[in-house]
Amino acid sequence: MRILSRYVAKAYLRMLMLCMGAFIAIYLVVDFMEKIARFTGKGGSLYHIVLFFVAKIPEIVNESIPLAVLMATLLTLGTLSMSSELTAMRSCGVSLGRIAAPILGIALAVSVLSLVGGELIIPRSYAQRTYIQEVLIEKKSPSTYFRQHNIWHREEGTILRAALFDPGKGELRGITLWEMRTGTTDPEQRVDATSAVLTPGGWVLKEAVVREFHGGEISATRNAATLPVDLKLKPDDLKVLGKYSDSMTISELRRYCDKLRAGGYDPTRYLAQMHGRISRPFGCAVMAFLGAPFALRSGRSSGIAVGVGLSLAIGFLYVVVNSVILSFGQAGVLPPVVAAWATNFIFLLAGTWLALTLDK
Repeated sequence: MRILSRYVAKAYLRMLMLCMGAFIAIYLVVDFMEKIARFTGKGGSLYHIVLFFVAKIPEIVNESIPLAVLMATLLTLGTLSMSSELTAMRSCGVSLGRIAAPILGIALAVSVLSLVGGELIIPRSYAQRTYIQEVLIEKKSPSTYFRQHNIWHREEGTILRAALFDPGKGELRGITLWEMRTGTTDPEQRVDATSAVLTPGGWVLKEAVVREFHGGEISATRNAATLPVDLKLKPDDLKVLGKYSDSMTISELRRYCDKLRAGGYDPTRYLAQMHGRISRPFGCAVMAFLGAPFALRSGRSSGIAVGVGLSLAIGFLYVVVNSVILSFGQAGVLPPVVAAWATNFIFLLAGTWLALTLDK
């Protein structure tokens, strides 16, 4: 049995590498043809253009690995069936589940590796290739990474508005700071300042005018050349890249959701994306579990064309269903956890039904 399992596993790994390499090559060729004219028109060097596409490979792998797993499953079992090897295995008393077990084990391992890669590699590669495109190729200023105008920040009992952020100096300008009374929306204090700088001890307002409120009216006014304030805001919070879930790790998304919740905002959209980041890698295992009964059901007629066609059709259906259900979660129609895992559960049920109705 171990020899048979190793044989099936090796055949599957070869097919998986072939499918994955084909997807990477096709993606890079299409993306290269689409972007090369724009990149060269911006004056980008060949070295930086090559670096951009190399940095994009982890994202390509992350996006296409479920479809590669599905296609490799269909092609591997289809090839074994066409060469009558499946018939020989079954005539020796080997069950279909035992034949598919190495494939399912590898798919589950790929899911775990995809989850780890999405946490450790993808955010860094995303930031790196964005920097290469924006700064090295398109010659934009690094300050474009920051949200610089009309900044709003909310903490418990405090609301900050800044007209401008200068990332070069790490300085906020045109500051208005409201302190609210505990448990109410009534202002207790308003501070207007020309600028704010981050020091080792925290944010310090410069040329501040402090107005105290009582009963909805200004009760006192004072000026301060410098005024320390207790704010948890950090310059990294103003990075534009930090507000896109694809560039965040799962832990960063969770902290961002906690921060939105503490500030009184609804984090449902990002909660759905966070749970989606966890569930999406396990689509690899689900695709293998669904693909195996399809290939075994087709028998000796399941050739390469059938395998490619089925994998593309199932993969397209999976993406459409997942996108629709996840959008319901982001809109709050479904709980975020349910929306993130529903597609995997639906396709897992379909695979279970196919496996149970398979002619053994």
